Amino acid sequence: MDLQQTLPALDDTELRVLGSLMEKSRTTPDYYPMTVNSLIAACNQKTSRNPVVQYTEETVVLALNTLKRRGLVSTATGGTDRVVKYKHNFAIVYPVIPSQVAIICLLILRGAQTPGELNTNSGRLYEFESIEEVQDLLTELSSGEHPFIKQLPRRPGQKEQRYVHLLGGSTDWSDESAFEESPRASSGGGLEARVAKLEQELAELREAFDKLMKEWS
Repeated sequence: MDLQQTLPALDDTELRVLGSLMEKSRTTPDYYPMTVNSLIAACNQKTSRNPVVQYTEETVVLALNTLKRRGLVSTATGGTDRVVKYKHNFAIVYPVIPSQVAIICLLILRGAQTPGELNTNSGRLYEFESIEEVQDLLTELSSGEHPFIKQLPRRPGQKEQRYVHLLGGSTDWSDESAFEESPRASSGGGLEARVAKLEQELAELREAFDKLMKEWS
């Protein structure tokens, strides 16, 4: 897979912001593009995130500015809503298709995963037909002059090999602590979706309230 340019070396904050935009574009399209407040809530989710973080507005805005300069994020405005919103341009900057974006997004937000975990966790982002399709995509993404991902060496006792993205970050892949969801969590996609949507709606309400208070002051 030949890229028009080499992959960026993003820091952890930039990765979380980019990954959250990639995720929400698929899982909550009614709230996409995203306001800063909505994006803060998405970054700070306690579900489907490794690690869990508590970013401030300043942290997210700084990351957005860097991503904008790299061309990976752009702003979107329209209609009567004058609030600035953000969207990702990953599939514009790089020649990737939705199924590949879903895999990269999961690796950004959840850390190293096996093909089976990617297949289980991808439901809200992309419906793969089989784990074989996931494996084929992993092979594609890990090949070429500038691969997006790489396969980690199999550790003793592991049945499946794990994959990680190559977009930067400070994760030490020699660390044994990988993100693993319990079977109960993996099967609770419906609840997870509702929680994420409520978090997004709360962020939107807070932003509308803040805007109203500024108009009254």
